[in-house]
Amino acid sequence: MTFTSTTAVDLAAGIAAGDFSAREVTTAFLDRIAETDGELNAFLAVDTPGALATADAVDAARAAGEPLGPLAGVPVAVKDVITTEGLATTCGSRILEGWVPPYDATVTANLRRAGAVIIGKTNMDEFAMGSSTENSAFGPARNPWDTNLIPGGSSGGSAVAVAARQSPLSIGTDTGGSIRQPAAMTGVVGVKPTYGGVSRYGLVALASSLDQAGPFATTVADAAALHAVMAGHDPKDSTSIDAPVPPVVAAAANGDVTGMRIGVVKQLTGEGFQREVREHFQKSLDLLAAAGAEIVEVSCPHFEYALAAYYLILPSECSSNLAKFDAIRYGLRVGDDGERSVEQVMAMTREAGFGPEVKRRIMLGTYALSSGYYDAYYGQAQKVRTLIARDFAQAFEVADVLATPTAPTTAFPIGEKVDDPLSMYLQDIATIPANLAGVPGMSLPVGLDDKGLPVGLQFMAPAMADDRLYTTGAALEAAVGWEARP
Repeated sequence: MTFTSTTAVDLAAGIAAGDFSAREVTTAFLDRIAETDGELNAFLAVDTPGALATADAVDAARAAGEPLGPLAGVPVAVKDVITTEGLATTCGSRILEGWVPPYDATVTANLRRAGAVIIGKTNMDEFAMGSSTENSAFGPARNPWDTNLIPGGSSGGSAVAVAARQSPLSIGTDTGGSIRQPAAMTGVVGVKPTYGGVSRYGLVALASSLDQAGPFATTVADAAALHAVMAGHDPKDSTSIDAPVPPVVAAAANGDVTGMRIGVVKQLTGEGFQREVREHFQKSLDLLAAAGAEIVEVSCPHFEYALAAYYLILPSECSSNLAKFDAIRYGLRVGDDGERSVEQVMAMTREAGFGPEVKRRIMLGTYALSSGYYDAYYGQAQKVRTLIARDFAQAFEVADVLATPTAPTTAFPIGEKVDDPLSMYLQDIATIPANLAGVPGMSLPVGLDDKGLPVGLQFMAPAMADDRLYTTGAALEAAVGWEARP
């Protein structure tokens, strides 16, 4: 049996049945990482001793007849923005290089309770700021379909780990598309749950009103299995929703879209999207219609302002959140020779520790929040956010889910857009509205472009109706019959 080509659901079932051991599975993926990651740079840390110890504990529990968790023995790679007790968490930044958290994030703790094997921490754009993983202080992750191309971002390492079969599952975070866009670029399934559906406790904050952790997987069913384990109410997170987790696993097993209304957002399907992206999007709609769904057009007129609003709200929250990295409490400290003032040490550390994209966004946010500009910029952006939420509400009156291309293009060469921030920001034009409104979104692969690169399609659903994503995702996955591999 080739473990690295087996779904997470089948691995969990096989381990539980005693068909093979958790150690065998974990070793296979550790070997795969050792074989491929020198070229891909998907991982910032691989926890071989910890992973094998967890696997052995799962095997011992099964041998003793103890009940196993739903993901017992299944490796999971975790984005390096989520705290892991005893394992370094850098956020892709020099300013946290070598920091080892003394506590687990709630997501991490949920994985451990489910018996999952945390195999390592994945590469990312620094503090999740970017759409290509080129902003990592530790070098870019590379797309396994073509290592000269970006894998998307900011959760590029997590997407690469799954696409390259280094891990059957991984966790990313999505602030404006940072799960869905790299999922599209690497040909895997990626889900941003409803805001508040997954705890943010222990997720190092970029923009607190936008950040959300979610799963990467090779199939919709695998994504649902990880989603169900990650999610749930957490009193440690004041924004956590106190409600049952939507029945995502059952929805993924269902996949019946008969009578379901799928709304096509007309503002996100036309010019500006690569030809092959538009073609595969239309083919996917045709497949859904053949499966019994009703395709309807919806208008969301304020979506065109989403990018501008997002790049005022996000930098403002980033400026506030990153003020804690001050060289005094933890992390990097530069210039502390006993003669410089605290302010001088702080300034030197932040200059040395933060990369150019982080500095750019901190300055934008500080300006937008400054006296005399708060109402004109941040305040106005929040009003636009309200209008976008109303667009969603009106669209969901006539559609059960919304559909758009995930990203305007397929993967592009490393370095091509790194000096053109606006062009890079436009990669998230279709994904940002869901973050601003707090609704869930899913990207899944639906075809290849003329260069043989993956194309993704996005579904969005009302808040706490995440199960609709899995129903429509499972239906489209079955209709497309996606089997392409890098």
